Amino acid sequence: MSMQSIRSWLSVPSWWLLAALAILPGLALSLAAQQSDSLVVSGQSGAAKVIQVGGHNYVEVESLVRLTNSSIRFNGNQIVLSLPGTAEAAASAAPASSASTPGFSKEFVSAGIEAMARVREWHAALRNAIERGYPLAEDWLAAYNAQALQGIRLANVAVNTAADKNALPFLTNEFNNMSKLSDKYIQMTKSMNYIAPDSLVGDPLDQKIRSCAHSLASMATTNQFVDDGSCQ
Repeated sequence: MSMQSIRSWLSVPSWWLLAALAILPGLALSLAAQQSDSLVVSGQSGAAKVIQVGGHNYVEVESLVRLTNSSIRFNGNQIVLSLPGTAEAAASAAPASSASTPGFSKEFVSAGIEAMARVREWHAALRNAIERGYPLAEDWLAAYNAQALQGIRLANVAVNTAADKNALPFLTNEFNNMSKLSDKYIQMTKSMNYIAPDSLVGDPLDQKIRSCAHSLASMATTNQFVDDGSCQ
């Protein structure tokens, strides 16, 4: 096969055809080599050494790997070459990619937004009851607690990047503070203490919950973890 035929063969989209280039032990090649040329792949920079033996052309695997930006692994007596764009190459690159990805993962942002939505529903229910003078029932607010807790658990499962890991405790703190706020007013109801309609306005815990919610929303918008002390 001529070098022009090899170039035409390798320039077609079916990259897996590169695997058809046979691999011979180095000793046999050194003894029988008659002619040395170079292989150039269309669209790639550089060249790989080609040795002609008995009228057949052979390319060094290591040179081919470098030329095509591929990866190589050994499986028993097999040499497995993974070319760029193949499913195997993408799978092997995935862990490194996720580890080095800055900001939040899409899965965590989605789960975090859902968790915060459930906390807001819980907070809105408590606020409306206080402002309108409705009696606070423990069982009624417990349902909101359970839904918010499930949202936090789903966010925990979705943690993937360093930013996800750093932000998860803030989501958890927001849930815990909301639990404290809810329990506080439930206990006041049980103790028959008067709850003013504007009680939440000056409540430090309620203000902390609001500040943390704004901080988490800002982080989700900018896709960057920032600790401004609001969620501590």
